[in-house]
Amino acid sequence: MLLSGFGTVIQLLYLLMLALAVVALVFASIAREDAYRAADKKTKKFWVILLAVAVAVNLFVPMLFLILAATVGSIVFLVDVRPALKAVTGGGNRRGGSSSDGPYGPYNGGR
Repeated sequence: MLLSGFGTVIQLLYLLMLALAVVALVFASIAREDAYRAADKKTKKFWVILLAVAVAVNLFVPMLFLILAATVGSIVFLVDVRPALKAVTGGGNRRGGSSSDGPYGPYNGGR
């Protein structure tokens, strides 16, 4: 019974790693090519191919170390490359305010 529950947890982790790779691939695909150059990151083609391979590894190769390597690639894209792309393209702050604005106006540090 315990082994059955552990197998379910492992399957959920595999599914989570696959979902992470798919989300990273979608974000890499919809970003503009010139944003990659402006952010001084690898090319769009590089990231799309790398993340497509990550998705394929998650789907078709049942080797844990390859799946973990693919997950590391997805995490690097989501933590490093995507924020740099958003900063270059001006994404993330769509209301036009400052980054220190709270829900009721600018935050002034309690002054």
